[in-house]
Amino acid sequence: MKIVSWNVNGLRAVHRKDKWQPFFKKGFDIVCLQETKSHPDQLSPELSNPEGYFSSFSSSEVKKGYSGVVVYSKEKPLKVEREIGVGELDLEGRTLILHFKDLILINGYFPMTGREERLQQKTDYNDAVLEKMNELKSLGKKVILCGDLNVAHEEIDLARPKENEGRAGFRPEERAWIDEVVASGYTDAFRYFYPNKKDVYTYWDIKTAARDRNVGWRIDYFFVSNNLIKKLKSFKTLSDIYGSDHCPVVLEMA
Repeated sequence: MKIVSWNVNGLRAVHRKDKWQPFFKKGFDIVCLQETKSHPDQLSPELSNPEGYFSSFSSSEVKKGYSGVVVYSKEKPLKVEREIGVGELDLEGRTLILHFKDLILINGYFPMTGREERLQQKTDYNDAVLEKMNELKSLGKKVILCGDLNVAHEEIDLARPKENEGRAGFRPEERAWIDEVVASGYTDAFRYFYPNKKDVYTYWDIKTAARDRNVGWRIDYFFVSNNLIKKLKSFKTLSDIYGSDHCPVVLEMA
């Protein structure tokens, strides 16, 4: 089974750039997208209901063209949740929790902390997500968290750690939460396969053409509960796929 996660920075924009079909025709079993910036009624059938997949959307109720996540799955989920219990952030369409027979998948678009007041909101969101993960794991469930977490965990996860120390996406509070996730019994799938690999990023600033120079950040993740470790087969960062300021990441499991 192959699961892909990608912050598309506008699903309709990716489609207009003719980047959608080359990506989607790879035939992933589950496709998790973040920052779709669209409601299903704004999308063509190719995007709202792609053939062979079940579509689960969570869209912003705050304003159109903002935030939003979607999961396309070949298997129909038994249950879909769209709230994590964080008030206003739930209205921004940031979360999908899909219950399948053999696992539970959380697709999240985590807030940025560019503004100071946003840091508390992100802290609340982080805590709510981990609480949900632990609740599910305590019931014996196999849990996967994927998405744009908007944080680089360690210095190895961004090209210029010293210059960005303490800034949004590399604040001590944000990084400490990743430590807490790991301590709670979850594994960063990329680091499972590549514990010391450098210069692998998933986000690059468009304005400075940072992707051409590979001055990036690794802020898109798959975390798996440790009862899934034996199922892991491979992890790929698809840096050759364009259309967004992020690239997709793919987790393959038995």
